[in-house]
Amino acid sequence: MARGYQREFEEFVRDSSDRLVRTAYLLCGDRGHAEDIIQTALLRTARRWRSARSSPEAYARRVVVNLVKDRWRSLSRRPPETGLEVDVPMVDPVADDRLLDAVRTLPEGQQAVLVLRFFTGLSVAETAAALGCSDGTVKSQTARALDRLRSTLTPERERS
Repeated sequence: MARGYQREFEEFVRDSSDRLVRTAYLLCGDRGHAEDIIQTALLRTARRWRSARSSPEAYARRVVVNLVKDRWRSLSRRPPETGLEVDVPMVDPVADDRLLDAVRTLPEGQQAVLVLRFFTGLSVAETAAALGCSDGTVKSQTARALDRLRSTLTPERERS
C-alpha cells in the first residue's frame, strides 16, 4: 500500500472501527467473534483500498455482513459453542435486554436488516447494498421482523 493510501486507510480505521465492531457484535452476538470479523474485514478492505477508498465504510460494512453470513452458515453445520460471560456492554446500557434477545430469535436475514437499519442507522438503500439485495427485500424483511418483534414483546393480555 502506498504511503498516501496508508495514511488514508489508518484514518478510516480510526474513524470507523467502533461503528464496525458494534455492527458486527449486533449481528453475531459475540464480542470476540465481532473483533475477529472486523480484523478480517479491515484486512480485506486494505487489500482492495484502491477501489474501496471512494466509500470505505460501506465497503467494509459489506465485508462484515458477508463474513457474518459465512459464520451463520458455518455455525449451522457444527455443534453450538458455549460463551463466557463478559460484562462489557456493546450497545447502549439503557437498551432493553428483552429487545436484543427477541432480535436474536429472528431469522438471520431479518436480524441483519434490523441491526443495519435501526441499530446502525443505515438507510434502506445502504442496507440493501450491505446485504446485496433489493430495497424491496429490505422493506419486506423489516416489516416481517417488526411484526414478529411486536408479537413477541407485546404481553398476551394486550394482544387480545
